[in-house]
Amino acid sequence: MTDIITLQQRIADLLGPQGCLLQPEQRQLYEKGARYGDGKSLCIARPANVDEAAELMRLCARDKIRIVPQGANTGLVGAASPDRSGLDVLLSMERIKGVIDIDPVDRVVQAYAGTRLSELNQALEKHDLYFPIDLGADPSLGGMLAANTGGARLIRYGDVRHNTLGLEALLIDPPGERLDLTNRLRKNNTGPDWKQCFIGTGGAYGVITQVVLQVHPRPQQSATALVAPASMEAAALLLRDVERNFADFLSAFEGISQNALQSVLQHVPGIAAPFEPLPPYAFLIELSSARPRSADFDLEKLFGAWLESCFGDLILDAVIDKPEVLWRIRHAISDSVRQEGKVVAFDISVPRSSLGQFRQEAAALLEQSHAGIKLFDFGHWGDGGLHFNLAIPEQLIADFPPLRINALRQEIYDLAVLKYKGSFSAEHGVGPFNQQFYERYTTPAQLALATRMQNVFDPERLLGVTSYGAKQ
Repeated sequence: MTDIITLQQRIADLLGPQGCLLQPEQRQLYEKGARYGDGKSLCIARPANVDEAAELMRLCARDKIRIVPQGANTGLVGAASPDRSGLDVLLSMERIKGVIDIDPVDRVVQAYAGTRLSELNQALEKHDLYFPIDLGADPSLGGMLAANTGGARLIRYGDVRHNTLGLEALLIDPPGERLDLTNRLRKNNTGPDWKQCFIGTGGAYGVITQVVLQVHPRPQQSATALVAPASMEAAALLLRDVERNFADFLSAFEGISQNALQSVLQHVPGIAAPFEPLPPYAFLIELSSARPRSADFDLEKLFGAWLESCFGDLILDAVIDKPEVLWRIRHAISDSVRQEGKVVAFDISVPRSSLGQFRQEAAALLEQSHAGIKLFDFGHWGDGGLHFNLAIPEQLIADFPPLRINALRQEIYDLAVLKYKGSFSAEHGVGPFNQQFYERYTTPAQLALATRMQNVFDPERLLGVTSYGAKQ
């Protein structure tokens, strides 16, 4: 293998001074993940265009240097972080950005992978369109596809996979070859849907360079309420009833536990308690429509009348407020919980009809075997997703060394995956953080198939940090 200094110089010569970062203070923001992943790279490669990225891949392939693609570095499973060997080239896509084309008739946008979600929506706003994947971070579009992000409005719009029409990717075999899958058709039944190989696979099969997305009309009116259910058993009936009454207008159904709500009130200034006392659980329900408000169609009035009809059997209390006020509570939870102690985060899903039962059983498991840990769960009840987040108080951290925390994770995941037929990663992906659980719960037949696929796309295992097949 070419020595490191020579390889760094070759990359610097190819990409220029802004395209190859070597100093530790320059690399720090790229090498440390948003939550997990803290490694050391050979360099941070920042190509200015797709051709430079392709040439970089050829250069690395010749010397069998692993490439770790990275978007905005907002992922939560370490999938965009180098290991600690100092031998990985971290390929940042942040300079390959910009909206290429917006077609308001087809409701299609094509953009480069490094474009941020906020930048995309800013460009779409003038056409009264938007990309409705609602996240707490501001990721790059390529990263969103690589992780198949979900978000709070999945119940209405689906995840990124459901909104992707096409993409372009760079392959590692042959090195740097551009695979053009930028078809804009909604109907195209001419064989395998090859773009799906690159969505949700964390860069293991190729580096996404362009995306083609279907976008949606911007809502012209909305109605939002924070609702305290009559009981946890009533939550499923509440969800079913709001879907029956409002069908496609339902855009979010988010659960917030009492502890999560209390944490926000304690740590975020300027937020008033929506209920007194706080209920054991609350649900943030949002309706929205691209149809303007009128005397004949006013979502707030319709929603208010429906809420009134639910009092007693399904609802104990409800607060209707401006959407930005209630969503501020929901989006503040993660940062608030970090101030409660050492966070042990779970991103799981089970059939939504089982969410209440799973939560009750998992909470009992914590009480029996891990006393002292506090539960701050919240999440996307409308689609079966739950951020089952725990906090270990400062005074108890010594009682929960890494081995015990890993055993706790396995207990919760076994409950979700094996008993409730759920997932250990509802929307965050696999990455190094979840690799052991992927291998634990994936069937031998799936692993064998994934191995064959990875051998086709990346026989030398030079792309990404996630292995979907058997280890070489």
